[in-house]
Amino acid sequence: MDRKVILPGSTIGIIGGGQLGRMMALAAKQAGFRIVVLDPAFNSPCGQVADEQIVTDYDDYDGLRQLADKCDVITYEFENIDYEALKKLTGIAYIPQGAELIRITQNRIIEKDTLVRSGVQVAPYEAIYTYEDLIGAISRIGYPCIIKTAQGGYDGKGQMTLKSDDDIQAAAPLIEHGPCVLEKMINFEKELSVIVARNETRAMTCFPVVENIHFEHILHKTIAPARINSTVEKAAKAIAVKIAQYVDLIGTLAVEMFLTSTGEVYVNELAPRPHNSGHYSIEACNISQFGQHIRAICNWPLQEIELLKSAIMVNILGQHVDNLNKQIPYQSAWFIHLYGKDQAKYQRKMGHVTILTEDVETTLDMLNQTGIWKDVKKKSEAFIHD
Repeated sequence: MDRKVILPGSTIGIIGGGQLGRMMALAAKQAGFRIVVLDPAFNSPCGQVADEQIVTDYDDYDGLRQLADKCDVITYEFENIDYEALKKLTGIAYIPQGAELIRITQNRIIEKDTLVRSGVQVAPYEAIYTYEDLIGAISRIGYPCIIKTAQGGYDGKGQMTLKSDDDIQAAAPLIEHGPCVLEKMINFEKELSVIVARNETRAMTCFPVVENIHFEHILHKTIAPARINSTVEKAAKAIAVKIAQYVDLIGTLAVEMFLTSTGEVYVNELAPRPHNSGHYSIEACNISQFGQHIRAICNWPLQEIELLKSAIMVNILGQHVDNLNKQIPYQSAWFIHLYGKDQAKYQRKMGHVTILTEDVETTLDMLNQTGIWKDVKKKSEAFIHD
């Protein structure tokens, strides 16, 4: 065998113990691997299903060295880990994904610049370092626009929409926090995403283009496949492939996009790992995003992706858990995934539900009628009538 292949019985290390790590671990264990997870929290969602836990901070090099000693290959489940520590770890451990993609996706300025160099279209943007930079950038980009911290933001944290000069002063704390990006707000028709996987032989596969619906900056539901025409579908997949090749991807990359009413596709942001919008693949595809990720980092041949049936995935946040539990006795067609988190906090991702369907619109109506997501429905209706 002329290439490094990680075989069953080997140990996979996962940096990060959240739900993505949990589902990654379950897919790996199904294929016969052992799992060691490194996370600051004992009994994290991934730690509950791992063979061993290393409970320490992500930048604890002693802990990372311990992980390296125990594992044949190491991956990560989210991008907010310490880049310098990961880069140093690549010198003593097999990390096929490397550290460079973490550096790129941890910083929105670097990420935007990388996307532009790759040749894909992004919304007009400028890097913001001072309040004066913000004033100048607004004069060029115009309203409405959105300011985002370059580092550290997720699920809507660290960002603010600016609609007029009255909003400028409120953005000052973000700039005081550190460098930011100011982006023109795209008047989009749909939010799309594509998950692409690539192994060390540079073989690559794409999951279906899906349609995402966010509420208060958190993914609410994913519809697979997206309700788009074949031209847009091909364009979205081509964009994902182009980016994956440019960054020399190993592993999994989620590419989030905006689709305008005129058919233009803009890249919004990247996630260098499995993604919330790919959870439907566990039941709806011949292999899940997690199974394909494990194959990619272990340098197995990738499976050609097949969507077996249309699907809708809906997130379960903390405020939805009680109503979900009331529905369980009545919903034989629901695939329910709960992540083992200790407290059901408001807006905290606690799990998801996937429904395979022959009729997307009917299933969407049925989900609304359950009342589980009545907070989303009520606030959305209030917004529409405001």
